[in-house]
Amino acid sequence: MKAGSGDQGSPPCFLRFPRPVRVVSGAEAELKCVVLGEPPPIVVWEKGGQQLAASERLSFPADGAEHGLLLSGALPTDAGVYVCRARNAAGEAYAAAAVTVLEPPASESEPQPAERPLPPPGAGEGAPVFLAGPRSQWVLRGAQVVLTCQVGGLPAPALYWEKDGMALDEVWDSGHFTLEPGRAEGGQGVSLALRILAARLPDSGVYVCHARNAHGHAQAGALLQVHQPPENPPEDPDEAPKPVVEPLKCAPKTFWVNEGKHAKFRCYVMGKPEPEIEWHWEGRPLLSDRRRLMYRDRDGGFVLKVLYCQAKDRGLYVCAARNSAGQTLSAVQLHVKEPRLRFTRPLQDVEGREHGIAVLECKVPNSRIPTAWFREDQRLLPCRKYEQIEEGTVRRLIIHRLKADDDGVYLCEMRGRVRTVANVTVKGPILKRLPRKLDVLEGENAVLLVETQEAGVEGRWSRDGEDLPATCQSSSGHMHALVLPGVTREDAGEVTFSLGNSRTTTLLRVKCVKHSPPGPPVLAEMFKGHKNTVLLTWKPPEPAPETPFIYRLERQEVGSEDWIQCFSIEKAGAVEVPGDCVPSEGDYRFRVCTVSEHGRSPHVVFHGSAHLVPTARLVAGLEDVQVYDGEDAVFSLDLSTIIQGTWFLNGEELKSHEPEGQVEPGALRYRIEQKGLQHRLLLRAVQHQHSGALVGFSCPGVQDSAALTIQESPVHILSPEDKVSLTFTTSERVVLTCELSRVDFPACWYKDGQEVEESESLVVKMDGRKHRLILPAAEVRDSGEFECRTEGVSAFFSVTVRDPPVHILDPQEHVFVHAITSECVMLTCEVDQEDAPVRWYKDGQEVEESDLVVLEKEGTHHRLVLPAAQPPDGGEFQCVAGDERAYFTVTITDVSSWIVYPSGKVYVAAVRLERVVLTCELCRPWAEVRWTKDGEEVVESPALLLQKEDTVRRLVLPAVQLEDSGEYLCEIDDESASFTVTVTEPPVRIIYPRDEMTLIAVSLECVVLRCELSRQDAPVRWYKDGLEVEESEALVLESDGPHRRLVLPAAQPEQGGEFVCDAGDDSAFFTVTVTAPPEKIVHPAARSLDLQFGAPGRVELRCEVAPAGSQVRWYKDGLEVEASDTLLLGAEGPVRTLTLPHAQPEDAGEYVCETRDEAVTFNVSVAEPPVQFLAPEAFPAPLCVAPGEPVVLSCEVSRAGALVFWSHNGSPVQEGEGLEFQAEGPRRILRIRAAELTHAGLYTCQSGTAPGAPSLSFTVQVAEPPQAKLVSELTPLTVHEGDDATFRCEVSPPDAEVTWLRNGAVVTPGPQLEIGEHGLSRTLTVRGCQLNDAGTVTARAGGTATSARLHVRETELLFLRRLQDVRAEEGQDVCLEVETGRVGAAGAVRWLRAGEPLPHDSRMSMAQDGHVYRLFIHGVVLADQGTYGCESHHDRTLARLSVRPKQLRVLRPLEDMTIIEGGSATFQLELSQEGVAGEWARGGVRLQPGPKCHVHAEGRTHRLVLSSLGPADSGCVSFTVDSLRCAARLTVREAPVTIVRGLQDLEVTEEDTATLECELSQALADVTWEKDGCPLTPSPRLRLQALGTRRLLQLRRCSPLDAGTYSCAVGAARAGPVRLVVCERNVSVLSELRSVRVREGDGATFECTVSKVETTGSWELGGRQLRPGGHVRIRQEGKKHILVLSELRPEDAGEVRFQAGPAQSVAQLEVEALPLQMCRRPPREKTVLVGRRAILEVTVSRSGGHVCWLREGVELCPGDKYELRSHGPTHSLVIHDVRPEDQGTYSCQAGQDSAHTRLLVEGE
Repeated sequence: MKAGSGDQGSPPCFLRFPRPVRVVSGAEAELKCVVLGEPPPIVVWEKGGQQLAASERLSFPADGAEHGLLLSGALPTDAGVYVCRARNAAGEAYAAAAVTVLEPPASESEPQPAERPLPPPGAGEGAPVFLAGPRSQWVLRGAQVVLTCQVGGLPAPALYWEKDGMALDEVWDSGHFTLEPGRAEGGQGVSLALRILAARLPDSGVYVCHARNAHGHAQAGALLQVHQPPENPPEDPDEAPKPVVEPLKCAPKTFWVNEGKHAKFRCYVMGKPEPEIEWHWEGRPLLSDRRRLMYRDRDGGFVLKVLYCQAKDRGLYVCAARNSAGQTLSAVQLHVKEPRLRFTRPLQDVEGREHGIAVLECKVPNSRIPTAWFREDQRLLPCRKYEQIEEGTVRRLIIHRLKADDDGVYLCEMRGRVRTVANVTVKGPILKRLPRKLDVLEGENAVLLVETQEAGVEGRWSRDGEDLPATCQSSSGHMHALVLPGVTREDAGEVTFSLGNSRTTTLLRVKCVKHSPPGPPVLAEMFKGHKNTVLLTWKPPEPAPETPFIYRLERQEVGSEDWIQCFSIEKAGAVEVPGDCVPSEGDYRFRVCTVSEHGRSPHVVFHGSAHLVPTARLVAGLEDVQVYDGEDAVFSLDLSTIIQGTWFLNGEELKSHEPEGQVEPGALRYRIEQKGLQHRLLLRAVQHQHSGALVGFSCPGVQDSAALTIQESPVHILSPEDKVSLTFTTSERVVLTCELSRVDFPACWYKDGQEVEESESLVVKMDGRKHRLILPAAEVRDSGEFECRTEGVSAFFSVTVRDPPVHILDPQEHVFVHAITSECVMLTCEVDQEDAPVRWYKDGQEVEESDLVVLEKEGTHHRLVLPAAQPPDGGEFQCVAGDERAYFTVTITDVSSWIVYPSGKVYVAAVRLERVVLTCELCRPWAEVRWTKDGEEVVESPALLLQKEDTVRRLVLPAVQLEDSGEYLCEIDDESASFTVTVTEPPVRIIYPRDEMTLIAVSLECVVLRCELSRQDAPVRWYKDGLEVEESEALVLESDGPHRRLVLPAAQPEQGGEFVCDAGDDSAFFTVTVTAPPEKIVHPAARSLDLQFGAPGRVELRCEVAPAGSQVRWYKDGLEVEASDTLLLGAEGPVRTLTLPHAQPEDAGEYVCETRDEAVTFNVSVAEPPVQFLAPEAFPAPLCVAPGEPVVLSCEVSRAGALVFWSHNGSPVQEGEGLEFQAEGPRRILRIRAAELTHAGLYTCQSGTAPGAPSLSFTVQVAEPPQAKLVSELTPLTVHEGDDATFRCEVSPPDAEVTWLRNGAVVTPGPQLEIGEHGLSRTLTVRGCQLNDAGTVTARAGGTATSARLHVRETELLFLRRLQDVRAEEGQDVCLEVETGRVGAAGAVRWLRAGEPLPHDSRMSMAQDGHVYRLFIHGVVLADQGTYGCESHHDRTLARLSVRPKQLRVLRPLEDMTIIEGGSATFQLELSQEGVAGEWARGGVRLQPGPKCHVHAEGRTHRLVLSSLGPADSGCVSFTVDSLRCAARLTVREAPVTIVRGLQDLEVTEEDTATLECELSQALADVTWEKDGCPLTPSPRLRLQALGTRRLLQLRRCSPLDAGTYSCAVGAARAGPVRLVVCERNVSVLSELRSVRVREGDGATFECTVSKVETTGSWELGGRQLRPGGHVRIRQEGKKHILVLSELRPEDAGEVRFQAGPAQSVAQLEVEALPLQMCRRPPREKTVLVGRRAILEVTVSRSGGHVCWLREGVELCPGDKYELRSHGPTHSLVIHDVRPEDQGTYSCQAGQDSAHTRLLVEGE
């Protein structure tokens, strides 16, 4: 293939290749590709090497560079490879894709025989297509079978049959079948029928008919199943069936399998004709079913697999094979090992109807045993389909909605993999379902069988939902088959057979056969051609791949990591890659690999790289752009390749190296983008003055331009885009903003359709594009619809102004109030607004004010007062303010009932050591109670605590005991609350073990099961395997405190099982396994014995084992032996024997007797009989030979390994000196290589050294030496130059003289010529042959002579190191070098240029250094560029010399410069050449000399001077000459900022605003403000502003703390510091405080009005400063300051002072104390034991009240005897160490109230 380019354009190149297509027959197939070329190529489509022409079904649509092939109504004959070939004047290219046509699903009406497929489009030939495939058949043995296939295709395909992947002649004799070729019906196509004369059972299998021609291959298959004819039943039903197979002559093999496991038997049988195989079980033939599978594996073995073996499966299994030559048997005895733990009731087989249910049920030994359900190997989880039920020991599986795939084997499994198995049969239209999965190797045949209940029904086969072709489906009677011959990975999937609503599915998995990928191409070379091309050559891989392959060529741009495919090529050779095949200019590397259907070879990389440049073409050009003023304008174009280009605006080049830039004049900003093939220019925010601008684009081969037109943009609203709804509260600031698309464009505001008018309460502003409507303090009446209208467009705002919501400040939580009858109840609610409406509700009904309910309001406080509450007044009260509510629950208790809770008797049940709390709630907190237990008052102790908290009284038992049970009473006056406490023991828990334990013991070992309980006296029960155990001598039960034991003193294996220790509330599980004692070999004591026996003779090996019932196994040489006629195994008591009745030498070996635990080894040797000579029987005749002739004496002994001894004339013969001993099996040979006279005599061969040993003698006679003669001839020789040549001949006798001649002259030995002699052989060796050594060599001996010719070939001169491509710069010296395999003569190699000898040139010289040859070119010039070669007579190598012009270099580059604004900059560089004219540019814009720009050039130095620079001049300064560019960075820094006007000292009044201002020299500068040397940051009171060059600091609501020094800094400049003075504001009192007098418990309010609104004040009471919280509330309303005091006490009385600056106001607070009363009195009489302590306690109405204690009217004073205590309102009198004399009356005086107690003393 060649894809080169000429001078007239670029060759075709595929940008997108056609893709392979798979369609169903009758559908539409389409191939598409994109191909470019210059000029545009002509595209044609081919198939089978012939060009296609358009027809009714075939068309070739084209759209620009896209070309297609459209095939309507695709037929199987249309399948094949289609080639798209593109050709123009510069070259051609092609691409191929395959079209696969699939057979449609079989329809109900078959086509009539007269119908024929349409001819393929454009051609008369095509791949084979099956017109009729073979049909699957089910026949009886002996029937005749005919399988026929009919195939169409041109040329006529060749047909052949295969059976199970093998040719028929490899399987059968030729007489078993015949092939009958013919023509297909209708005359089109061919047919081939396979006739099997008498079907046999081995004939079952898959038969595939193959059809092949030059265009492709097709195949179709069918299944043949041959069944055994049914046998006639016996006439007598009671007669036992006759055995089918002969009885076995020897004991069968034994096979053990655990119950529930699989058993697999394999039988390998050979014979011809192929034998028939039958499997039998217990004499009855076996048929394949769910659990018995019969098949043949890939190795040809016959396999019987028994799944999930059960006890009923044990028995004798026989594999019987027979053919016409005889029969043979192989048998095995299957034993099924049952588990120790078994199912109590196993599963039973069940049947169910399709769409019905099936129930499987079994029983396990213990209800705690977990189970799992399986369908074959698939675990079943509980779901709607599989319902799993556990009821005690019953396990049940219910299968709902049965379908055909539910038919199968189901298992229930316990732990230890103990299983029970049952079959589930699903009755329905489908009797035999598909297997759940089928694994097939790729290329093998897949066969799927289904049996239906009704015969002749039509089923549907599908794969992954798509119907399968009818050619692979067959039906006969009840059987339906699907045969897929030679499956591939595409055939894998879910295959389904459907019959009505019934269906069965299998998963077909195709396992890939690993193939080796092809080898890589070889000898890959790159040749760089002219005119932007590169030539790539390579050779096919060695060895060549067996399957079709192509070459894939890929490219990689240097510096990138990605390889990209160029194109694919079918044939090796040379391909020329033009620059048009790469997307962008650059250096490219190439690699090639081989690709076939089996994979890809390693890549072979071409050495070197090539510089390629694509030729760009315009795909989509520029178009004129029309935009509105202020919008962005986008110009774009698409090229055919990725290449850099240049944009122009009005003829001025735009900077391409900077994506964003700015064009002057007009400061038009732009952005350049390139994404792949597309180039875009974005002009930002174009203005009206830019209208008419011309935009251009240029790159190699492409130039295009377009115009820019700008229109005046109509005004439109930018925001808001939709209607805006806003909600505000009164007094809030409202701002409505509307942004237009144009600046300063007028707009009008409307409210509810009326134009608004500006006022103090409504302000309208316009700021550029934004229009605002402002309501400084919104009111409710301002709600409405606002509209901003301009030139037909409007923005709408829906504004809603509401009053602020009311919030309840106190209470925030639910309040509970308890009171007694006639007590005053006050509910208080505080809101945040004075005028907020408040409503009260009781139990959901609004409360109305009356004599019984008073509603009060004081500012923000609202109260509900019940002056004299009664029990009916209780309930739930709500204070409603706006949307918030406060909740109060009021409980009024009649004083006649002290106990609020409990109202009835309470029963408490507790566990010992548990915490018990008895709670009693009273109506008043000061009430005292008395606790009793069973009628006796309780005494507080660590085990019994009495607690009191407000109205709650508790009795706490931290760790209750059994004796704490009883009735507890909480008594007060005549009332009591009853608690009945019942304490019980806690449940028994097993502390050890916590998990199930497993114990393994040996027989007779003591086994102890231990269990520790949480309680010592708890009873337990022991169980074994679910039954309670009984104590006996073999099982002992022990108890020791909390420990319980079960002891087995001498455990036996039958005592193993599952033991349970049941403690009622908890259980412990033990699994005990008792193993049998070790089986030992008692005799012989030695473990290895050496025994010798004679052959033939009897050999007996004996072992004695213990215990006597131990099983043993015998092994010979590592393999287990089986009993037979020649080997007997015996067992009698403890003795085990192995007997060989007739031992032979081959019976010798290592015999091992092995028990379960020990083994003994017998090394048996069997002596052999004496050696005898077998032949000859008579004495050998004398042997006469001539001197020098070989002599062979041979005899045969009776044993192959026997030793013999040779003697000559009575003396032993020693090997050597011409004598050689040999042994070949039983033969013994004495060889005399060359007989001499001394060798004559009597030779004897004796079988041993003992006297009388058998022997055989030979007589040898040697004649006189003969005359010298040549025995063998010389052989002509051909050698390479430098090699050695050896001539060889043989003479007789060995000592004969030989004369050597060369070219008639006698040879004289020397360094080059060597003469050798060895026995009969004579040699002449010529060392280092040269060309002149060729000639004739002659050998003479006696009167005989022989001659031969010597030919010397010249050695090839090959290149070991070949030429390499060289790149050089003009003027440099170049050396080309090669290395040869040998040193050649002068002139052996020659140098070439462009295929011609080098011209005479003084600049070129050649040199040779041994193997190395060099070509020197001094001072290369451009004309020296080209291809140079070096060749010898046998090899040639080429290389490319590339010469680039002498490069201009920079000796001293430009340097970056940083200049202050207003200064000048000088850039200077030095080049390597003089007289070079270059261009200076800044920011990509060429600089022209002028007042601010001076350009100088002196020799190799170039200088640029820029003056009066500003910040805008910063950028990149570059110097460009030809392709050389040097750049540096110019940075112009702004002049430092200075402060033009500084700060001024300022004095303000407290709470006013202070403004500090300074002015800078520049507007864009950041300043830093400081106060007292610390930086300031903005805050709600501190604002920092920048207005042009002005900088302001505003400080709102100044306070004295704001006074200080302030300064401003910018860079190094500072302003200040200046001083800010804050003067105190003068405040006076306008309204003085008023004194207040209140009663104890009431509140008081103080108000004071000052002259200034924003004035901070402080409050004091009695000289103590007041702060908000608790009973103190402080607030400010404008100029008014308010103090609210609540719940006042007498001690709160004092002076109230308000201070606001220098102003103050004073008033008095007087609190009238209420009379002191007793709330709780001491008992009237109290009895105390002598020596104890007596306590009298009283509670008064308020804390701090004075109480006086008296005895018999005399006031008591504190001391050792009397202790007076006071805690809040509670006062106590403690009398220590009570004596009889302390008896008397004690009084308590509290104000006007008093109480008396009579103290009685007992004990003496």
